[in-house]
Amino acid sequence: MEGYLYRDVNKVTTNILQRMRNENEKIAMLTAYDYSLAKLLDMAKIDVILVGDSAANVMAGHKTTLPITLDEMIYHASSVVRAVERALVVVDMPFGTYQGNSKEALHSAIRIMKESGADAVKLEGGEEVHESIERILCAGIPVMGHLGLTPQSINKFGTYAVRATEEEEAEKLLHNALLLEKYGCFSIVLEKIPADVAKKVTESVSVPTIGIGAGSATSGQVLVLHDMLGITRQFSPRFLRRYHNLSEEIIRAVGNYIEDVKNVDFPNEKEQY
Repeated sequence: MEGYLYRDVNKVTTNILQRMRNENEKIAMLTAYDYSLAKLLDMAKIDVILVGDSAANVMAGHKTTLPITLDEMIYHASSVVRAVERALVVVDMPFGTYQGNSKEALHSAIRIMKESGADAVKLEGGEEVHESIERILCAGIPVMGHLGLTPQSINKFGTYAVRATEEEEAEKLLHNALLLEKYGCFSIVLEKIPADVAKKVTESVSVPTIGIGAGSATSGQVLVLHDMLGITRQFSPRFLRRYHNLSEEIIRAVGNYIEDVKNVDFPNEKEQY
């Protein structure tokens, strides 16, 4: 890991991310939802931690991200923030807290920032949420955008298929990316879109782009931690690289514990008072 320009900064900020983008140093981003795992990510010097509304899936077992509430997101974000010293912590604004009502969006964003101590918020959409973005930014709260596959709109799409495969949708996505930059978003997540579209967007905007299933030309990458560690196994899209198989290791360890308890091998004489 030698040679990374910003590996040793004490605190990653939106300004640092912009400098990384300008100097072609890729941005590494992962999700986290609790203190213990966030602490490990920060010790590993991850650049950005996203407290994602994917907590609805991996932490609570919901089929979509829609059910998670603002209070629940603040709870997860607070847990993460208490663990983190270096990484930039971004919190997803959950479904229903910013769409169609910019005053409610501002109130929701302020609650996230005040009650969790996070560094920024993230919301999905382009032109249709511009009032919410602008109102939040006017309060001095950094906003990360999110285009392409937007999971909070899954009922509208009806599928998790790749977005922007047709020229018209690709042009609309580029248009929205340029608008998000114009509104003042410090970064844009591009989810599950063709690599050439993501490359064109990245070359067209001056802010960092973070890809998930969007190829290697983006300014950085993000994955769901539980997916890349192999804790969850039911989700296997093409873009997901599993860096570990913790599910099998955990099951094996628990099985060994059960066997030791049943056989009265645990605790032994050294493990009691």
